[in-house]
Amino acid sequence: MILYTLCGNGYIDIKELKSLKDVHVYVNLTNRCPCSCTFCLRQTKEMTESNTLWLKKEPTVEEVIQEFQKYDLDDFSEVVFCGFGEPMERVEDIVQIAGVLKLYRQDIPIRINTNGLGNLIHNEDITPLLRGRIDTVSISLNAPDAQEYYDLTRSRFGIESYQAMLDFALKCKDYVPHVVMSVVDIIGEEKIKRCQEICDRLGVTLRVRPFEE
Repeated sequence: MILYTLCGNGYIDIKELKSLKDVHVYVNLTNRCPCSCTFCLRQTKEMTESNTLWLKKEPTVEEVIQEFQKYDLDDFSEVVFCGFGEPMERVEDIVQIAGVLKLYRQDIPIRINTNGLGNLIHNEDITPLLRGRIDTVSISLNAPDAQEYYDLTRSRFGIESYQAMLDFALKCKDYVPHVVMSVVDIIGEEKIKRCQEICDRLGVTLRVRPFEE
């Protein structure tokens, strides 16, 4: 699935929908990810062939654009780069696709759901690339401290990933209108409070998501 949306606890190719009005469209670009999170659906959820997000091959920029050309962009309430992998692995392709979408509909909201390790992945600051193309960056904060974050994410970049993720959020503020950090409610009120304090210090929004079994 390249273009999909959420349907209950599953995923559905948007071509299966009877109506696309006000649909949030998710773009699945890659299986690659520098993390191996203990809670990730890649490892905890079995999917059938018909609704899996696991890609047999990464779609090219041209293939993604061709998929969008099958639909009326005015129907979509938002486009979100988010799949089973880390979308920032393909940040230049995201920027190119977003640029085309903005060319046809300037006001279409575009979001990236990311682990916030894009600068480590590319070994440079990629946040300037997002200017004028991305409206919201949503970063998985996951935990209120570096050790717990590393224990959860098992990032290949090590425990330094936590500070790099926070730095990424701060840098995004210079180029993206809305920067959000998210945690799941299962971590408990005390940790959520500490995460809120971190977001307040960074000047970004905290979103608490419900845990999905």
